[in-house]
Amino acid sequence: MTTANPLTEIRFEIPFDRVRAEHVGPAIDELIADADRAIEAIATSTAPRTYANTLEALECATERLEYAMGVVGHLESVATTPALRDAYNAVQPKVSAFYSKIPLHAGLWKALQALAETAEAKALKGAQRRFLAKTLDDFRRHGAELDAAGKSRLSEIDVSLSELTTKFAQNVLDSTNVFELLVDDESKLAGLPASAKEAARESARSKGKDGFRFTLQAPSLIPVLTYLDDGSIREQIWRAYNTRATRAPNDNGPLLGRIIELRREKAKLLGFKDFADFALHDRMAKNGDRAESFVEELWQKTKPHFEEENDALRAFKRKQTGSDAMEPWDVGYWAEKERQALYDFDEEELRPYFPADRVLDGVFKTAETLYGVRIEATASPTWDASVRTFRLVDDAGAHLGSFYVDLYPRENKRGGAWMNSLLTGTPPEPHLGLFCANVNPPLGDKPALLTHREVETVFHEFGHLLHHLLSRVPVRSLAGTNVAWDFVELPSQIMENWCWEREALDAFALHHETGKTIPEALFEKMVRARNYRSANAQARQLSFATVDLELHRKYDPAKDGDVLTYAKNIMQPMAVTKFPDGYGMIAGFTHLFADPVGYAAGYYSYKWAEVLDADAFTRFKAEGVFNRKVGSEFQSKILARGNEADAADLFRDFMGRDPSPDALLARQGLGAAPR
Repeated sequence: MTTANPLTEIRFEIPFDRVRAEHVGPAIDELIADADRAIEAIATSTAPRTYANTLEALECATERLEYAMGVVGHLESVATTPALRDAYNAVQPKVSAFYSKIPLHAGLWKALQALAETAEAKALKGAQRRFLAKTLDDFRRHGAELDAAGKSRLSEIDVSLSELTTKFAQNVLDSTNVFELLVDDESKLAGLPASAKEAARESARSKGKDGFRFTLQAPSLIPVLTYLDDGSIREQIWRAYNTRATRAPNDNGPLLGRIIELRREKAKLLGFKDFADFALHDRMAKNGDRAESFVEELWQKTKPHFEEENDALRAFKRKQTGSDAMEPWDVGYWAEKERQALYDFDEEELRPYFPADRVLDGVFKTAETLYGVRIEATASPTWDASVRTFRLVDDAGAHLGSFYVDLYPRENKRGGAWMNSLLTGTPPEPHLGLFCANVNPPLGDKPALLTHREVETVFHEFGHLLHHLLSRVPVRSLAGTNVAWDFVELPSQIMENWCWEREALDAFALHHETGKTIPEALFEKMVRARNYRSANAQARQLSFATVDLELHRKYDPAKDGDVLTYAKNIMQPMAVTKFPDGYGMIAGFTHLFADPVGYAAGYYSYKWAEVLDADAFTRFKAEGVFNRKVGSEFQSKILARGNEADAADLFRDFMGRDPSPDALLARQGLGAAPR
């Protein structure tokens, strides 16, 4: 008896435990063929054009394929195996070729144009009207009006970009996992918090080794660069992290140049000046000039504070050691020393108050209070024993959505934190999604204890998930997080604000042994230290945004040479110290190069959305951080509406005006002129 392929039919309870590498190829081949037939039927139909038989039918044609690729792509990122990776790599070009040819289908384009001329189309309202307009624009922007040769070349570019960016991501994962540093002499670990030492000891044990094992995963990397007294070990870890994927067999250098070149060619083929103008056409910034001026304006407001902070840090080190010389691997270490001296505050003091289970309870309670929902634990098949499942219901008990939570690092899981949608329902159908992180795991019989920054990460990703789960848009393609990329971070970043509010923290930040809340003196120190080196944190993000835009607008290998060197030189003015030779952070920058588009030419979006979130949170601060009325308005005017209206209009509807950067600068302590 043949077992049915678990990828060919949409299931709300996804059988992750049944999906195997051998299912991938047959399922995707079948689903591409089915979608192809459905599209052909739309294009060749002789029936009068209607919204239902044209646009809605097109929306449905690819739904099962999207679902299957979403499941496979997710598993490849959280539970990869050599066989699964090979299977995923084998289908990626086919899927990319299929999607790239949809807007190039002459018959389908004629069908959409014919629909647009009907009386029904001209009478469409709301989300349906926007869906038709955006679909027509999207087809034009993806080559519907190109000649045959242009369409053929565009399809080739899309397939190549899919292959190259997938390989880029895999090179980063492989080069991250291949590194380990074993330290057998505990005296070399002076300065490292006990929690980090115990994690390193446990990591070594898990590999059958003695001593202390350090990796390039964030929970291992960050404590070393922040606390470890031994500068030679800090240097070794820093260099390893910032040269990931710069050497064979996982060298991303050649891929970088090719990805940038293909993106540029694609943009020009489609009539855009550069890839930034192509990528930002339907985002809030609209074009590369506007994004670049936004980043430059923010940098100019930040730069005096940035320089003042770094002068102070050098003076602090000079006072302690007699020298202000500093290497990149010294900055985090000495910054932590200065922060402790200025504020008598060590982030490790907060860790006992943030056991992972209570942090989850805290983010859930925040959502429940603000939005009148309820979150309940469930039992569903998952991809790892540590993954937990939940359902979200409204105050009437209606099932709005379900989700998975995957918090801890594994060697078969990529680094970082992210949210994914697995299924997007149309009301009253529920949604399905997930969020992943790589926070400090449990050690032995001790609970996982998070840093405050990791708590912010959990709140951030859950904000993205709420955007998905609370969507009430009747068109799947416009629902949830399917919004302009410079708007998509608003729902996530605004959630981080509750990690700083006493009222919110007291509901979940309880000492894992005593059950007591954070002492007032410690809370006050945390708040005072919040803006310590905030200009440097902002400069770091702006350097990423700047190099992103420069690479996608101006980089010319014939004139500018090696891409790693070019990127290093672009980022240098916003760095505290001189980067050493070989610095190759850009080769591990998955945000920009692990997807055919992703955040490419769009990294500025984080800062753009931070302006939106700081401004929007002023309403909560003024009217109450748990004010149900304000929460209800944020839900109904932002979270529920997805992309059914222009992002600027949604923000204006909630705030009653356009956004202002003043709230962000004030929150960062950068609003006043430096002393």
